[in-house]
Amino acid sequence: MEREDEMQELSYRKWGLFYKDMSMMLRVIVATVFMTAAILMGLLAGLLVGNVAFAADNCPDFKQDTLSGDWGRSSLCDKGVIVELTHKSDLLVNAAGGAARGGVVLMNSEAAVGFDLDKLAGLSGASAFVQYHVQHGNQSINAYTGGFAGVTNIETGVSTGQFYQAWLQQNFAGDSLSVLAGLYAVDSEFYVTDTSGLFLQPPYGMSAEMAQTGRNGPPVFPMGALGLRLKYTGDAYYAQASVTDGVPGNPNDPHGTQIRFDQGDGSLAVAEFGYTPETEEGQYDKTAVGLWRYTARAADLDPAIPDQRTDQGAYIVAERTLMAEQGNSAQGLSGFVRFGVVNKNVYQANWSGSLGLNYQGLFDGRDDDAAGIAVTNSHASAKYRLLNASESSETVVEMTYRMQLQSWLALQPSVQYIVNPNMDPALKDAWVIGFRLEASF
Repeated sequence: MEREDEMQELSYRKWGLFYKDMSMMLRVIVATVFMTAAILMGLLAGLLVGNVAFAADNCPDFKQDTLSGDWGRSSLCDKGVIVELTHKSDLLVNAAGGAARGGVVLMNSEAAVGFDLDKLAGLSGASAFVQYHVQHGNQSINAYTGGFAGVTNIETGVSTGQFYQAWLQQNFAGDSLSVLAGLYAVDSEFYVTDTSGLFLQPPYGMSAEMAQTGRNGPPVFPMGALGLRLKYTGDAYYAQASVTDGVPGNPNDPHGTQIRFDQGDGSLAVAEFGYTPETEEGQYDKTAVGLWRYTARAADLDPAIPDQRTDQGAYIVAERTLMAEQGNSAQGLSGFVRFGVVNKNVYQANWSGSLGLNYQGLFDGRDDDAAGIAVTNSHASAKYRLLNASESSETVVEMTYRMQLQSWLALQPSVQYIVNPNMDPALKDAWVIGFRLEASF
């Protein structure tokens, strides 16, 4: 009997899904998600041989904008299915300071499929999305810098493949109200500033202070979590809230798509309200505030204190187009500001703040290129400083320039300077140089 259990567990691990410890109700939820994915794949297979056609709505030009060409994707898009394949390779070297000199090569390949279920199955206002990624290389540039905030947003520390998102969404009331359910990443819609997406460093996606929270981090790249999201969009504002599993994946095994609900995991609730007045195409004007809280309590930084602490935080983000070029509203200078706080008794950094500038089309004849500079400060909590004799903060600066070499290929050099890596007084300031190569297939 024990041998059968071991073989069954190995089977779960092989397929990247581990839900042995779930209750029957939770198993039904997981089975529903994967049955939905199977149905969607069945619809996709039917489309490959079917002859039902729909009008295309802003379908990509696959022949021009991808390396591999069309291979039927335009036809699929006409029918309600968009297939996108991307790859990123980072070559990064810690040239000075930090824990040690050294370099790494990290790679991330991703497949994303979007389904318009109105076109596919006549389900008005319904859509679905599946996103799978593969990490190549288990090296860590952070091991060389010794930093807190991180160097690249594709580092995971492990070579594996896993489903990142797999969800269904239903819109109501003229698309002003939507409900989403399934495997979901909160950083796809919460705590987002589009102008900060240019940078390689992680804090410009999910912020440094929130990224450290939870028993296995929040449900952000590379792991989503089963959850539910509700969103209302008005003329110039939106309100959204989500509830997800409080411990995405498996803290003891980062390989594969692991979905489990262990006793004590609790949930993570996030709410955000944003103001987004109408702007010209390609320009930015957003202000948003958010609150989040785990239902499970967290241990105090001081192991001598047995009390469990409330695990919660708040944030504010803003981004604006600061200067638009004449004749092309999408080109010009934009900027962003991000700030968030967490419980000072629980985490190393009790707040972090970021700001940056992004210039689209800085040089004549290079309209699709982007240049940027950004800085993030992660502030050590008083309790962490006392317990670890640490510095008061870590500051990271990134300067980068993204060159669009072809419509499907981009090269992005990056120079980073890390002041007080990990707030550790024993580490010297670090310099990181490198580049990212990104391709669409």
